[in-house]
Amino acid sequence: MRKILLVCTGNTCRSPMAEAMLKDLARKAGKEIEVRSAGIAARDGFPLSAGAEEVLRRRQLEIPGTSRALTGELVEWADLVLTMTVSHKRMIIGKYPDAADKTHTLKEFSLQDDQAARDLEEADRLLAEYQISLVTGQEWDKEKEERLKELESRLPDLDIADPFGGSLEVYEQSAAEIEAALKRALDKLG
Repeated sequence: MRKILLVCTGNTCRSPMAEAMLKDLARKAGKEIEVRSAGIAARDGFPLSAGAEEVLRRRQLEIPGTSRALTGELVEWADLVLTMTVSHKRMIIGKYPDAADKTHTLKEFSLQDDQAARDLEEADRLLAEYQISLVTGQEWDKEKEERLKELESRLPDLDIADPFGGSLEVYEQSAAEIEAALKRALDKLG
């Protein structure tokens, strides 16, 4: 059974909506997947935002429990960590470098375009090299810097916007974006 961890900021909007949707989609597809969610800046025990709860209720999906803070134990538990934004992904990899190979944004993981996936992989590798050069104090190759800029300019937007504090319409837009990415990703979740 695959274990999937979905991560956002506060674990009161995007990741709990994604958790409920993925559980439902997996059940309907007959896939054995265990799903949990957490937040990078979450504190344990906060309820879902009213907008997220209403979106799930309208879709007749199970409402997840209260918020959960991201921990090393949760990251270790997961076979796959899917984040709502690139910055969430970078924070996780920065704090838990051993999780780099299993951590992706949801949109990145659901990419259907092979060229975009290759570009993203190359950009991630170059960014890691750049970060190492910063830490070690070594000058970074200008050609690699230009290549990274070129790749970043043509990559698709890999973030799912945070609906927190927005109208119900904003929550519905976020949920639709999450659901579309989850449907594309489901085949990869064997």
